[in-house]
Amino acid sequence: MDFNRRQVLWAGGAIGAAALLAACSGDGDTSAKANAAGTKPKKGGTLRVGALGRASAITRDPHGTQANESDYLIISLVHDTLTTPGAKTNTAPRLASGWQASDDLKTWRFTIAKGAKFHDGTPVTAEDVVWSLRRLRGTPSGASRLPGIKAENIKADGPGTVVLVSDYANAELPLLTRLTTFVLKKDTKDKEIEKAPGTGPFKLEWFRSGNARLVRNEDWHGGEVLLDAMEVKIFESPQAMANALLAGQIDVASNVGAVAARTAARRKDIQIVRRPNDMAMPIVMRTASGPFADPKVREALRLAVDREAMVKQVLSGYGTVGNDILGTGDPAYAKDIPQRVRDLAKAKSLLKEAGFDTSKTYKLLTTEDISGLAESATLFATQVREAGVKIEVVKQESATFWDKTWLKGDLYTTYWGTNDSVVFLASKTMVSDSGQNEAGWKNTAFDAAYRKTIGTKDAAARAKELRGLQQIEHDASGYLLWGVADGIDLAATAVRGLPTLPGYGRVQLERAWLAR
Repeated sequence: MDFNRRQVLWAGGAIGAAALLAACSGDGDTSAKANAAGTKPKKGGTLRVGALGRASAITRDPHGTQANESDYLIISLVHDTLTTPGAKTNTAPRLASGWQASDDLKTWRFTIAKGAKFHDGTPVTAEDVVWSLRRLRGTPSGASRLPGIKAENIKADGPGTVVLVSDYANAELPLLTRLTTFVLKKDTKDKEIEKAPGTGPFKLEWFRSGNARLVRNEDWHGGEVLLDAMEVKIFESPQAMANALLAGQIDVASNVGAVAARTAARRKDIQIVRRPNDMAMPIVMRTASGPFADPKVREALRLAVDREAMVKQVLSGYGTVGNDILGTGDPAYAKDIPQRVRDLAKAKSLLKEAGFDTSKTYKLLTTEDISGLAESATLFATQVREAGVKIEVVKQESATFWDKTWLKGDLYTTYWGTNDSVVFLASKTMVSDSGQNEAGWKNTAFDAAYRKTIGTKDAAARAKELRGLQQIEHDASGYLLWGVADGIDLAATAVRGLPTLPGYGRVQLERAWLAR
């Protein structure tokens, strides 16, 4: 499994076209302004946040494999990444106050934010950032974390500037720095990582069995933090977390899912915060070999699906219909590509043309890793049967699925929450040599379009190239993206300023406050 497969779900994004080559202006406030309801923000109080995780999967290393959302939340509040999702542009400053590219889009210079300090008062230097990025690059999955950037091409230029040199022109390079580029002090020993000071809006006071208490960092370079403290509590299921919220044991149930939202909708003492375009839930059809390698068969399955029914039943309406292109939250998402709709007659015709064996039963492998995933597989199987395709849904344990099925299976479910960047997901999952090519898809036209897109400096020209990239993905890839789930947080009525951005934006709780 990838370095932190679940965290990729919550992270990511692309740079807005207008901000490609220049430092972003202050754009880090991703909170729900509506939550404030005109009330002036108040300082003080402790926010109790529930987050999903398992005790057996706890990790404290910011550059390690983080299978728990609870761990990632804690790490993201204690440690800063160089950039972060923004409300106006997809990539906004965090520990880096700005960035600038060379004319050939290979060399990028990042400026460290003025006044940035570690929690022990030590100023953050370029050497700290270089050491941290090289440590990140040196992990087993380092190449996928910072693709195209070798460790020796990460250097300091004076005390406040970090230089990254890519092997190829990449107008999207800054988006790579918003996922796991957590910065530690240079030469921190592995045995000291758990207690290493961060640079983020909160300091770690204590950590016990996945639960933690964080206190406000008065000297945070990113601005004023209103909460006195934040307590993070680990839960193994959304239901248990939702129950704790309803019982008043926590103030926020993070990423709790549509089922809990449907229940809470009847409660006046609970607010529902929806984050559109949070999670893509595609079905993967293997293109390299097997029964779905024929493009006509893949098109038939896409046409056999009733997407609106999938969203209504699987997501309880908390989501939107997909059009087989990943990255629906991208400002450059091609909304002008015609939406696929159900056409059983054409689906049957394509299957006949392809010589598809409708006498056989094909297995669709899935997990129950996230709410609705297995349910989507079951409903899909019911729908495509009307086109003559017989599907048996097989549920696998998470470890077995990621070890035996992911990247290898002929037909399986997957999920991505890095859903605000078409290019990010293309680079991760669809370029021929990508490390997570889920469908085994190799398309020379797509590869060429990808490289031309990220190598194009002019914003208008680049948008045109990106549109062409999406058309190829829509027409020929191994993805059947029937829908995109909203991210859903539940909160007590006193909670204000919760983030509304999808993916990694959800862990930016430093602007939250309590109206009590």
